[in-house]
Amino acid sequence: MNSVSKTIVDTLVAQGITHAFAVPGESYLGVLDALFDVQDKLQLVTCRHEAGGANMAEAYGKLTGKAGVALVTRGPGATHAAIGVHTARQDSTPMLLFVGQVGTDMLQREAFQEIDYRLMFGSVAKRVVVIDRADRAAELVASAYATAVSGRPGPVVIVLPEDLLADEAPPALTAPIVPAEPSPDASSIAKLANLLADAERPILWIGGPGWSEESVANIAHFAEDARIPVVTSWRRKDRFDNAHPKYAGELGLGSNPKLVERVKSADLIIALGTRLGEVASQGYTLPATPTPAQKLVHIHVDGDTLGTVAQPVLAIQSSVRLAAAAFAELGFMIDGERWADWAEEARADYEAWVTPTTVQAGVNMAEVIAHVGSVVGQDAIFTNGAGNFASWLHRFHQHRRFGTQLAPTSGAMGYGVPAGIAAKIMYPAREVITVAGDGDFLMSAQELATAARYGANVIILVVDNAQYGTIRMHQARDFPGRQSGTALTNPDFAAFGRSFGAFGATVERTEDFAEAFAAARAAGTPAVIHLKTDPDEIAPGRRLTR
Repeated sequence: MNSVSKTIVDTLVAQGITHAFAVPGESYLGVLDALFDVQDKLQLVTCRHEAGGANMAEAYGKLTGKAGVALVTRGPGATHAAIGVHTARQDSTPMLLFVGQVGTDMLQREAFQEIDYRLMFGSVAKRVVVIDRADRAAELVASAYATAVSGRPGPVVIVLPEDLLADEAPPALTAPIVPAEPSPDASSIAKLANLLADAERPILWIGGPGWSEESVANIAHFAEDARIPVVTSWRRKDRFDNAHPKYAGELGLGSNPKLVERVKSADLIIALGTRLGEVASQGYTLPATPTPAQKLVHIHVDGDTLGTVAQPVLAIQSSVRLAAAAFAELGFMIDGERWADWAEEARADYEAWVTPTTVQAGVNMAEVIAHVGSVVGQDAIFTNGAGNFASWLHRFHQHRRFGTQLAPTSGAMGYGVPAGIAAKIMYPAREVITVAGDGDFLMSAQELATAARYGANVIILVVDNAQYGTIRMHQARDFPGRQSGTALTNPDFAAFGRSFGAFGATVERTEDFAEAFAAARAAGTPAVIHLKTDPDEIAPGRRLTR
């Protein structure tokens, strides 16, 4: 027999989990001890804040398709980690959050740091599992993992009463958990082919979880054969080569207005993998709800997602992998000659949109992002949190390969730094670039200590406009001339980085960036480049009206 702690850890190892992210706590000391024995298989990464650890676990889930693992203590630890759970839910990312709990003899007394986690996480997590019997520990942990990776992936919270962790438990389940995959049936693919045969202006819209390099390649074959323009959902640009002649752009915040109009004028939207959420659908107006103006084909792994907002003429429950394989076989049957001009015009609009814009003062982030993309490899990973600064990255960087974008569709500030550190720990040979706003950066900047400890040499570009830019933009629109609560007083970010042993540089002119970036790449340490931008250059091609 094992202890409950050993069964938990052995389950993770059996599922191929290579990293776990934690802030240690006395409520789960037994699990920490069990992790000591598997250091050669599962690396424990000690973080400086539970939000950072949870975001690192979420990034792990995005990059691998396996459940990212975070471990936190009860009460404050769990509440700090809640942001990572929310992001995993909104981004459909598989994740396990292990939370220490008071002993079973103390439950329901509001003991020290006690929280009812079923109530706390019930509306956010896919499931909350309480290991309340040692003899069911193996079953419950395996079931939690299966829930996290199955269907529409998401976070599962596992609650660990500390007095049970040393109790005897059955051995862990050692067989890999393989989630069931729904597949498109032949009749659905035939109906899709008929809809394409009648179309004049089709759009293929892709996003969501469950992608792989194979799926991306299959969709590229379909797009080439069918000559169909492809758009990606918000912060899912790495699902398609942005340099591909059939790529037409991203639907989300700050989308190309010409792209939005083009999708509105489409007569057929084929949505694969995406939930068609609020941001990507332009506030549930594209496609219109509940009855779209266009014919809508919606393909998603989760049957409950289909038809919940917009009603499709054809709903197909399928994994992305199997749907993409079916698309690859379908492509050669589709004659896309009649919409060839439509696709070429969409591409031309996109190419014009990603041409760097100018600024009147300060560092031009359009040129900064374009330069970074021109010198790093195609497998470089880019991460960001939330804020107007991200619009420069999303618009001007061209993702060429799958697995190169880590960004929260939940709109969570503080995500980019821990996500970048996790990515660099997992893939030390790949370059990792984090773009962070000044407000965004300081929500997780303490994780530079984690980067230094584990040699995670991520390069962080801090965009400093001395304000919460997104809120300032909306404030100027709704309450012109009345700035309230959005101004920031910032430190010397380069000096802050150097205090952790990182490379630090400050750039106040666009023409000085290339030299600073080259030095950061060569430093052999984490790096922070402090970019001073004009507060009025609020977004690409848009100055703030005060």
